[in-house]
Amino acid sequence: MQFTCGKFQLDLTRPIVMGIVNVTPDSFSDGGKYAATDLAIRHGLDLIAQGAGILDIGGESTRPGADPVPLSEELKRVIPVIEGLAAQIEVPISIDTYKPEVMKAAVAAGASIVNDVFALQEPGALETVAATDAGVCLMHSQGRPQTMQLDPQYQNVVAEVIDFLKARMTTAEQAGIPRNRIMLDPGFGFGKRSAHNLKLLRELQQLCAIGQPVLAGLSRKSVLGQVTGNDVDARLHSSIAAAVIAAMKGARIIRVHDVKATVDALKIVTAVEN
Repeated sequence: MQFTCGKFQLDLTRPIVMGIVNVTPDSFSDGGKYAATDLAIRHGLDLIAQGAGILDIGGESTRPGADPVPLSEELKRVIPVIEGLAAQIEVPISIDTYKPEVMKAAVAAGASIVNDVFALQEPGALETVAATDAGVCLMHSQGRPQTMQLDPQYQNVVAEVIDFLKARMTTAEQAGIPRNRIMLDPGFGFGKRSAHNLKLLRELQQLCAIGQPVLAGLSRKSVLGQVTGNDVDARLHSSIAAAVIAAMKGARIIRVHDVKATVDALKIVTAVEN
């Protein structure tokens, strides 16, 4: 399995770690730690040294209850970081945004993946990505960050997530984004109760069976705290467990805060699979 994004061809015969660089003051885990451009760039370089195969840069928190960020502020946060990293690294940079204007500017600055929590549903998003050679991650979410965790409901969460992502993939292809540039994300924690998240993880192989690369992002999320009772800063071990389960179910991109520990854990997964 390969994933094409800009000048990169990613070999996904083994899982790849996507390291998180939050250029935000209010992200649920590390908000404010890397809000300054120089700190964010340094953190990104550290994650590459730890083994990250992709960097995901975000300038607007999408945690439950987060407030929207003005377009100008998001651009001011992420574009200098992308430019600074793109000049120094040879791995793909992903922009975590749902705004078409940010997508376009980020790709021009050196990003080669668009990671969209709303699966290119914002007006102009499909056309913006189709006009580039960037890859895209289509994620499932129910509701918006401000309200998504108030009362999420599903009849069959696995089937509904798969049906949504299949439909969005078809729409993306019709807009001119080829299938080899599309990955899928079930959206753990985005409009889902703990039981929904656990069922999605338990049956993740059903989404992987579509044949597209699947991204799993469970790092430090609230479902892990609900199971273990641990606060967000004490969820390393549960994050590693979730990453290993996701990879063994077929996920090929694992989005995490703790890169080195996850890279080491996934080396065991690869050794077992091979």
